[in-house]
Amino acid sequence: MTTTAKKIRLAYSTGYWSSGPPEGALEGILEADRLGFDSIWTAEAYGSDCMTPLAWWGSRTATVKLGCGIAQMSARTPAATAMAAMTIDHLSGGRMILGIGASGPQVVEGWYGQPYPKPLARTREYVSILRQIFARQEPVVFDGAHYQLPFEGGTRLGKPLKSTLHPFRPDIPIYLAAEGPKNVALSAEICDGWLPLFFTPKEDGWYRARLAEGFEAAGDLGKAERFEVYSPLWISPDDDVEKAADRIRPVLALYAGGMGAKGANFHFDVFARMGWEAAATKIQELYLEGRKEEAIAAVPLAMVEDVALVGPIPKIQEELAEWRKTCITTFMLSGPASMLELFAAALG
Repeated sequence: MTTTAKKIRLAYSTGYWSSGPPEGALEGILEADRLGFDSIWTAEAYGSDCMTPLAWWGSRTATVKLGCGIAQMSARTPAATAMAAMTIDHLSGGRMILGIGASGPQVVEGWYGQPYPKPLARTREYVSILRQIFARQEPVVFDGAHYQLPFEGGTRLGKPLKSTLHPFRPDIPIYLAAEGPKNVALSAEICDGWLPLFFTPKEDGWYRARLAEGFEAAGDLGKAERFEVYSPLWISPDDDVEKAADRIRPVLALYAGGMGAKGANFHFDVFARMGWEAAATKIQELYLEGRKEEAIAAVPLAMVEDVALVGPIPKIQEELAEWRKTCITTFMLSGPASMLELFAAALG
């Protein structure tokens, strides 16, 4: 992970579904494939799942890798996640990237009806089971605090099993969505890549230090050269910088102010760590009071510029130089298909 400017690959994220599929998602995917993007990504919250559209849309592509960003761990047992990943990997000829994450307590306990405490310990166990299933060297046995295979209770008729499906690849890459310091370090220790959400170049040293902790814990300092960091990069070109920022402000207001609960919003914590605690507190108070438009308006321009490229193309290209020096290996873009060639040219 060099600190010098480098060429960074591009990925395309379809984003979340609302009342239906994201408008223009397939067109964007096809354009990303045509332009030679590295990968395309789907998402899930508490509505559509991420695996089904990845297989459906992925079947229309030829070269891009297929990433789920993210498959929420509480939505599926480790075995169910492994089965889906191996199936898509076979269907795509080895293009699957398995992005996983713990999500937050509101979704985990409110939607999936699963306990949220100790997400790091659960993640460690989850990934260990995935690795065993992918390797398919022997029947899977696991005795953890959160997962047991075979299950210890019930009929006691369960027995260790090995996947009937021979994996296309026994080492399907696993990327971890993480924001807190311990979770970022965990991604470097046990996974093949890290999926940040709100990245800022000014915190690159902090991110690198957390990743280094993980590589050291893994006993593999050389892993830094193989490790991937796929980060969203919001781009909003416009001669009017404020107008460009207005397209990004609703996203930041939602995550900093409207996600989770007061005192239990990991996205809020990220912005506070960037130095925006006072602004994020105001945004959160307004959002939780139902004053959404005021919360959006309260997002400072500089806060937007920390995590996004906004304004005229020359300004975007100038600021891009700092992003190229970071630990990011792939920029994950979103937006209409008609903009992807422009984005690719600006980032090239």
